[in-house]
Formats: sequence, C-alpha cells, structure tokens
Amino acid sequence: MWQRADEPFIRRLVQVLDVERTAEAPHLSLVDLRRLESPDPSAFHLFVNYMRQREKDFAVAVKRQALVRPEGIIGAVVGGFYSLLSPSYPSRVFTDSAEALTWLGLTQEQGTALMAELNKLVAEATNESPLLQQLHRVLRPRLVEASLADTAREMGMSERTLQRRLKEANTSFQAELNNVQVRTAQQLLMETDMKLTAVAVEVGCASLQHFSSLFRKLVGESPSTWRDQQRKQQPPPQSSSGE
Repeated sequence: MWQRADEPFIRRLVQVLDVERTAEAPHLSLVDLRRLESPDPSAFHLFVNYMRQREKDFAVAVKRQALVRPEGIIGAVVGGFYSLLSPSYPSRVFTDSAEALTWLGLTQEQGTALMAELNKLVAEATNESPLLQQLHRVLRPRLVEASLADTAREMGMSERTLQRRLKEANTSFQAELNNVQVRTAQQLLMETDMKLTAVAVEVGCASLQHFSSLFRKLVGESPSTWRDQQRKQQPPPQSSSGE
C-alpha cells in the first residue's frame, strides 16, 4: 500500500487478497505499508471486518505473515489496527523490511531481490523513482528537524551522493522536503480540525506565513481555501454494516 488507503482502495485490495485464500498453496505473506501516508479509519474498519469474516480461510492458506509499518504516528495507528485482527497464524509487525524478510525465512539475497522487484512495481504504479520513495519515507516522520546530513545518513549514503542522485532526477533535497511538507499538510487539513498555525508547526514550517506561502506556491491556493474546497467535495460517510 502507498499514500492514502481510502475505502475505494481497500475495496480493490480485498478483491486481490481473495487470491491468498487458497488452501492448496500455503504460503508466506509480506504486507508492506512503509509508503502509507494516511490511514483512513473507516477504510481500515472495513478491512478488519473483511479479515475477521475470512479468518479460517487465511489460517489455512497463510503459514506466517510479516507486516512492515511506517515510522511515526501513522505507523503506530497502523500497528494498532493490525492488533485488532489477532490472526491465528504466526504474525509480527516490523519497521524494517530486512528484519521482516529474515523472520519469514528468506536469505539476505532472496530478500534483496524481492524488495528490488516490489520497489520496481511500486515505481511503475506511482511514477516515482525508488530513490524518491525512500527519501519521502525517511523525511515524513522527521519534518520538524529534517536535514540533508541526517537524511543522507538514514538512507545509507553521503550528502554529496544524495545531492548528486537528486540532481540526476531533476530535483533537489529542498524541493522534495517541501513536497513532503505540503502533502503532509494536505492530509492534516483534510482529516483533522487543526488550526493552520498548528499544521504549520507539525510540518516543520517556521511560521504561518512561511507555511501559507509554501502551500500556495505548490498547490496554487491558500491552505484555508484548499481545505474548504476539499471538504465540500467529500461524500457523506456510508454505513459499513452488513459488509
């Protein structure tokens, strides 16, 4: 999963997951949520209901399952939802994909090959390079104190190497930091009633004026106007009873 897992996304996901309910082919399962930017409570409620209703099928088909969650508050929320399932097969939550794959029994070589393939598929689906995916994943929980040095170290490369690779991708560290700040701000504006000043602080902007200028530059309108328009477009919540 990546970005925002809303109800339409979850409905598509559960159709795909029906493939896993195959008793004739018991298998290991990896759930990679590191790229998830915004959990939707109603969507995850739908997902939990789906899994509970099919628990016996998955218990037969899945030998072991590892879930890799994002870091920060979003990761804590995801881990909390996952704990509601209490699957009967062995399962664990990780923040590191290599540790998850080792726990599933894959060798380092197998794990590296698998993650490379998954990263390639996500890059094709999102039209975003693995480098930017990793950069955004590292930046998201650290917006308040984000720095080139710390980010490069977290990504396992030097500052110069990160700058060079970003230049090759026709972007820069500051540009990508600003993109993540605004995307995070959009999620907060849509999903919470936080005041604009609080949102500015949350995404690492020094002042409300700085935040408003950055938001307008990348989005084309002020944060308050954007929030009002988005909320007017949101459909009324639908009951999930009987699903």
